[in-house]
Amino acid sequence: MARPKSEHKRNAILSAAAGVIAEQGGSATTARIAKEARVAEGTLFTYFANKDDLLNQLYLELKAGLRNAMLHGYPLDASLRERAWHAWNAYLDWAIAHPAERRALARLTLSERVTEASRKAGNDGFAPISAALQEAAALGKLRDHPVPFVGAIMNSLAETTMDFVAHYPAEAGRYRTAGFEAFWSAIAGG
Repeated sequence: MARPKSEHKRNAILSAAAGVIAEQGGSATTARIAKEARVAEGTLFTYFANKDDLLNQLYLELKAGLRNAMLHGYPLDASLRERAWHAWNAYLDWAIAHPAERRALARLTLSERVTEASRKAGNDGFAPISAALQEAAALGKLRDHPVPFVGAIMNSLAETTMDFVAHYPAEAGRYRTAGFEAFWSAIAGG
């Protein structure tokens, strides 16, 4: 009779995978991930059918964590700029608090091993933010950029902002605001 699966072990494997993927990218081995999780490599395959399954599940877990952070307290009835400011700050807070997860998510986003189904599932949870962007674009309040492009602009400017916040912590508020203003200028309509 098979032993019941432990949520603790599954989470340990995912946590280790995030750290190893952040460091090594897609070339990370399941042996290294298992070692970091302090489980046997065979145990890893008790929880995940193969490496691709692990990477896709990790991608979904990371997207869920980011989504939960960005949508917590999301002001549905606020102006578009206020909603964008909320999303910006929540993203920065999550990314600064979870640097390995941020880097792993960035690597997985570019990975061919993450399936289209996983990408869709991961992005579907951001529907309130995507809907606000699409609605604002239709009303002419935003430049006519596809939502994924707006996300890429946000991510790029957020990375720059996080670098400056890390190097100049005494001026974190200034750089956080400047980064948002650059983002807003890039997406807002005339």
